[in-house]
Amino acid sequence: MKQALRRASTGRTVLALAPVTAMAALVVFAIAGSSDAWAQKSAAEGIAEYRAMLQDGNPAELFEARGEDLWQKKRGPKNESLEKCNLGKGAGVVKGAFVELPRYFADTQRVQDLESRLLTCMETLQGFSAAEIAATPFGQKEQVSLEGLVAWISAESRGMKFNLPQAHVAEKTMFEVGKRLFFTRGGTHDFSCASCHGSDDKRIRLQDLPNLTRQPGAGNGFGAWPAYRVSSGELWGMQRRLNDCYRQQRFPYPGFASDATIALGVYMGVNGQGGESIAPALKR
Repeated sequence: MKQALRRASTGRTVLALAPVTAMAALVVFAIAGSSDAWAQKSAAEGIAEYRAMLQDGNPAELFEARGEDLWQKKRGPKNESLEKCNLGKGAGVVKGAFVELPRYFADTQRVQDLESRLLTCMETLQGFSAAEIAATPFGQKEQVSLEGLVAWISAESRGMKFNLPQAHVAEKTMFEVGKRLFFTRGGTHDFSCASCHGSDDKRIRLQDLPNLTRQPGAGNGFGAWPAYRVSSGELWGMQRRLNDCYRQQRFPYPGFASDATIALGVYMGVNGQGGESIAPALKR
């Protein structure tokens, strides 16, 4: 990229200092532009190759193993496991649950994603305080337990197609709320989610940004989280991913497992209908 920029810069300098024909000027700019495009394409391909090389040894597997153990282990004030937790397909059924979340749950009378549903199970089955866990900073105490659980549960549905239900009125409402939130602009930079993820062919830090309003971008983007972040050495669930997006938009942080974040999950997940889950994936 730097070499391409130097070539483009040299071309502009020559044009400024030497008398050249209009045709020569067009050739110089065409070469500079094509060099930049080639360099950008190579960077994107390089990132994809980097991820592919690391995928076989994705550290998320360590979180998966911990999550499976936590699912079966008796913990909390009630000294119970999570093996009776209903993630939407019946008590204790994990396989296939992730690709149908967020969804409506009759016992809580609300639409929940994986993390908010786990909070409910940890509170009702094990006796933990859902409010206390939600208020805990990422990467600490029971938030670490949640990271492991979402890693294992999502891995149990790896390769399956997203099929979020939209039959209940609450699910339809959350989709519309999520859509409005996705396009809502604000903050010091007047950003929205759509500023980065509302159209095709956008990039940031040499990375392609998926268009989360339709396929295949919505499936590829939504279907990759939770993911292990190489830059931080941690596993991030969707709640943490959205939290960081709001940070970059210069918005106030949303509450953990809030209806706003769940609504955004519904919007992206429905848009990604039919996309394949590769979670937990590997991110930079």
